[in-house]
Amino acid sequence: MSIMKVGVIGCGYWGPNLIRNFAETETARLAWVCDVDGNRLETVSRRFPVANTTSDYRQVIADRSLDAIVIATPVATHYEFTKQALEAGKHVLVEKPFTTCSRQAEELTRLAERRGLILMVDHTFVYTGAVRKIKEIVESGELGDLLYFDSVRINLGLFQSDINVVWDLAPHDLSIMDYIVGRRPVALTATGSCHIEEGIENIAYVQLRFADSMLAHFHFNWLSPVKIRRTLIAGSRKMIVYDDIEPTEKVRVYDKGVTASRERDSTDKEAKYQTLVSYRTGDVWVPKLDSTEALRHVATEFLDAIREKRQPLTDGASGLRVVRLLEAAQKSIDRGGQLIEL
Repeated sequence: MSIMKVGVIGCGYWGPNLIRNFAETETARLAWVCDVDGNRLETVSRRFPVANTTSDYRQVIADRSLDAIVIATPVATHYEFTKQALEAGKHVLVEKPFTTCSRQAEELTRLAERRGLILMVDHTFVYTGAVRKIKEIVESGELGDLLYFDSVRINLGLFQSDINVVWDLAPHDLSIMDYIVGRRPVALTATGSCHIEEGIENIAYVQLRFADSMLAHFHFNWLSPVKIRRTLIAGSRKMIVYDDIEPTEKVRVYDKGVTASRERDSTDKEAKYQTLVSYRTGDVWVPKLDSTEALRHVATEFLDAIREKRQPLTDGASGLRVVRLLEAAQKSIDRGGQLIEL
């Protein structure tokens, strides 16, 4: 099996995790690490001395022996770095959010397609054992028809100066929803407020509407006294609670639901129908989950997609779908919660 030479640009918050996973993956060789911060480079160099280091990303892109580049830099740089890497013939894995606007995401996706290169977005949560198991359960039909997707992702901080809470936190839950639901919303509304820095929303509520009666609702907050990472997915037969903070039982499947039946009241001369509601309460099932680190799956999927010449699970198209939702949410917030057709 061929070994892929990989370079990583960005050693900030998330970069070291990607560096570690590619360094520990048998089918990859960490060849380059790049960051403008010399102290970060020195720290990484001590841990992974086999990798070349540089503060100039162009040096990484210019290495003709390099197969792939991983970009873990601020979102404002994603478009330019990814474009240059693709034009240099490199396969690219880029951090979320993919780009700052859908126009950039569309251009990069087309560029990768024209050049026959793999372009993948690191929607990490899609690769967790919990989300993959939920997808499996939903696809099996065990939940029945999906009724709603309700997600809360709140904590105190980490305040950003270049992006708001939607662009920071929403890519996680929007990518999870995109993967699990497998359907495209038709409209969106969003509201948000700035309490710390003008123009940077630190709390937001986003609601997606689908062609049928299904709804998806998201709550994002940097100004919460508690940390909550919880998603409810309701079906017509069963329901799922996904709690990412829970150390052992992250996914619980509830055999609970509501059944409505309509019966004609024979005494009603106007022949109106009366709705009878019955509640069903059954067992709670806690499925066994794959405990492999999600980023290990990310690295493997990226390398396998390159080797097998196929689109990865979270390809450029999935990154584009998320960016379009982020754009629409921001537009709705800016317009006071206006409904945005998708």
